[in-house]
Order: sequence, then C-alpha cells, then structure tokens
Amino acid sequence: MSRPGASTTADVRDYWNQHIHDLEITSHPVGTPEFFADLDQYHFEKLHHLLRLVDFDGYRGKRVLEVGCGAGTDLARFARGGAIVTGVDLSQSAIALARQNFEQQGLHADLREADGEQLPFEDDAFDLVYAHGVVQYTPGARKLVDECRRVLKPGGQAVFQVYNRISWLNALSKVMKVPLEHEDAPVLRKYTAGEYLELLRGFKDVRIVEERFPVKSRLHGGWKGTLFNTVFVGTFNALPRALVRRFGWHLLAFCRK
Repeated sequence: MSRPGASTTADVRDYWNQHIHDLEITSHPVGTPEFFADLDQYHFEKLHHLLRLVDFDGYRGKRVLEVGCGAGTDLARFARGGAIVTGVDLSQSAIALARQNFEQQGLHADLREADGEQLPFEDDAFDLVYAHGVVQYTPGARKLVDECRRVLKPGGQAVFQVYNRISWLNALSKVMKVPLEHEDAPVLRKYTAGEYLELLRGFKDVRIVEERFPVKSRLHGGWKGTLFNTVFVGTFNALPRALVRRFGWHLLAFCRK
C-alpha cells in the first residue's frame, strides 16, 4: 500500500497522466466512438449499481460538477440527462480524453485541468458535486471533501465513493496474491465505514451504501481469473445480501449540505 503522507500532488498528477481507468479493456483506437462506447459499457457493467443509485437524469437544467472526471464516462450520463456539467481532473491526459468523448457524442461541458483540493469555483455554485473514486487517491482527502462541500449549494447533494478496507475484494487480493487495480498509485487509502463518516462530518446528512459485489472480470486471466469468474462470483452472489452487504468493496456516500 502507498504512503499518502510521502506523496505530493505532482506525484499523483504524473501517475494519473499515465494510468487512465479501464483503457486496457478496449482494442479500439483511443478517441474513437467505439473506444468510448467500450469504456461506457464496461464501466456500467462493473458498476451497474450506479444506474440504480445515482439519478443521472434528475438534474436537467441544474449545475453538476464531477471532481476527477477521467474520460468523462459518468459526466456524459449527466449531460445526456440535461444537466449543465463541469468536469475537473488533475490529469491533463484525462481531460483531453473527456473533451474527445464529449465531442464524439455532441455533448457540451466545461472541462478543466484542476486540483480537487483547490477547486477554481465560487462558493455555493453547484447543485450536485460528484466525486466517484477520487478521495482515496488524493494526498489531502479532507481538503478535497471540504472543497466539494464549499462549492456545493446549501441543500445540494455530494456523492463520494471510497474503498472499503473490510471488504471481499481487499481480503481476496491478499489471499490470492493478486494486486488491486492501481495498487501502485502514489496514494491509495482504504476506509472503514466509521473512518469514512468521520471524514464526511462537515455535512448535515450522510447516508453510506455498501456496494460493488463480485462481477466477472475481463482484466485477469490464468487459473486465478478462471477460478474467480467460474466459482467465486456465483458462490458469493448466491449468499443472502443481508449477510455480506457490509463487505462491499465500495462505500458510496450521499451527503447533504
């Protein structure tokens, strides 16, 4: 595991300029419609719960900010739903991809290379701030959360996602000796639900949902990948969800200012 205190924003920027999420799952040329379609399909196949939990179509005419927008996969969903969207990412290469993605789809967005710990926006500017998979990778997690709350309108919602330390995937990676995705990142934190609540204490209302249960992987081959896809996924998902819910790999937080 990385040592967050030893890493700088420059270290994080350099890493994410070279490591965009899920690029290895597509064989299509970068920047083509087929490339972005593959990213969208895989993203919502792996994270199918987002379509149930996040109202991508519910922000028509409202201002939505995504912090750590990557190639713009989630942000495009908000844009297609009629939201006025803004996306920031520390990575220049991610913003370049997001611009191509929006251009390919005929969508409009304010896309900027910016640090989530120092957002270039006024207070109370957005109806929704969405930061999925960002907090665990930034040197100053609390600073990023505070910035998201600052630019959120009173009564607005912020959505954050972090990794659950007490989870099926964290345990499986240790047992099977298979590294987690981006385990080599300069910063990678995992949280318990209690630690996560403490991080979000500045919001007046916080609801945490445990999610991200096993789905078949396209990224891992060999006997370990076969065993995971043919035995583990089915066995785990046959268990009553009430018994295993607390071990979901993702902790999603829905917060009100």
